[in-house]
Amino acid sequence: METIKPKLALRNNNNQSRLARTFQRVINLRSAKKIVSSNGVGICVLTASQHKLPHQASSNEDYSKAKQKAVMEALLAKVFAGVTSIKVAYAELQMAQHPYNSEAIQASDQAVVEELRALSELKGKFLKKELDLSPQVTLMLAEIQEQQSLMRTYEITIKKLQSDVEEKSFDICLLHKRLQDCTAFNKSLETKLNAKSPLSMFDDIQFTKLNPGHFVQVLHFSLRSARGFVKMMVKEMESAKWDLGAAAETIESVAVFAKESHRCFAFDSFVCKTMLEGFNSQDFGLSTDSPTKRLDPEQYFNAFKNMKSAHPKSFLVQNPNSCVARFIRTKYLNLVHAKMECSFFGNLNQRKLVTSGGFPDTAFFTAFAEMSRRFWLLHCLGFSMHQQVSIFQVKKYCGFSEVYMENVSDESLLSGEINGANADVRVGFTVVPGFKIGATVIQSQVYLSPVITPPVSR
Repeated sequence: METIKPKLALRNNNNQSRLARTFQRVINLRSAKKIVSSNGVGICVLTASQHKLPHQASSNEDYSKAKQKAVMEALLAKVFAGVTSIKVAYAELQMAQHPYNSEAIQASDQAVVEELRALSELKGKFLKKELDLSPQVTLMLAEIQEQQSLMRTYEITIKKLQSDVEEKSFDICLLHKRLQDCTAFNKSLETKLNAKSPLSMFDDIQFTKLNPGHFVQVLHFSLRSARGFVKMMVKEMESAKWDLGAAAETIESVAVFAKESHRCFAFDSFVCKTMLEGFNSQDFGLSTDSPTKRLDPEQYFNAFKNMKSAHPKSFLVQNPNSCVARFIRTKYLNLVHAKMECSFFGNLNQRKLVTSGGFPDTAFFTAFAEMSRRFWLLHCLGFSMHQQVSIFQVKKYCGFSEVYMENVSDESLLSGEINGANADVRVGFTVVPGFKIGATVIQSQVYLSPVITPPVSR
């Protein structure tokens, strides 16, 4: 089995080998005899024999060169050791800045000054040829000084890491506190929103007092949820690298948009059309075999009141076979195509779960379920009215009527000329269908587009 040595152990081995080489050099130098010259530089002469041989002069020159080389090596070792000590002292000076420690700053500054002074004195002796250092002792002391500097460097690094850990721990505690505060604030907002639900006004309204204005309020309540779901769907499209222009053209192929941002109206149209399909049917078109027993308006109103405060997820879990649950499943399978779901989430797990009668616990499906619940409430309230409620669509290319229609954008293309042809602004497509409650008309929301006609020849 292979054994991996820690880096620290390798570093210690390297330091030990350096010390070993230094001791070996010192031992080799100690086997020589020291002679001091007139300029103060020690000369090492081997003591092989006390008698002069014919070639003794040349040997003395070689030993003198070796001694001089050893002195220079010792000098360099001392310089490098001094530089390392300066680096360590400067690192300690930086550490003392944060947090601020005046005593440590003074001590580090004094250490830097002393090391610089020592190097300056060494430089002066070298230039004046007054070096009085012993090679073997200097090498050993330089090595010890460098090792001590390295140890101090490790200690500084450890202190820096410990300081970073403490700082990060403090930041984590602050972030945890902020998260708890945000969570508590969100819960309080949720409580307030639930307490002051837009549908809370229906708590005290009697069945006999219902009027078209109540239906309009629930309609706006439903459309807000639909537009929120469309925004989520568009974000998923962008994350999946969809071509939004091509997607909008697939829904409304002949529409001309004044701005790229207006493409969202095509997605609004698709969602609203799908969710309101079958609205005129008493069971929202869920029964395909035989018509269900028709309820009277007051029963629809009671169903509305029972469902208006229900949480979609909890209600679906407790009533998986209810009409609302069937409605949500059906609309999800009609609105979210299998290719769309696979593109968004990389699989069809949600679709399989819905098909098998379950309900996914995802943000996407939760938003869809809330939107579906609101349209179901709109349907129940519509059939609670004392007058018949019906839905109507505006045909493409028909003229704009302020009685039956509302323009969703003030920036739609206006009448004029496009490429030399006459452009007549007409209904490009219906974004939100309109409603009729007896003689009352709730305007449909439409997007206007130019219809180009060839110029009249003269």
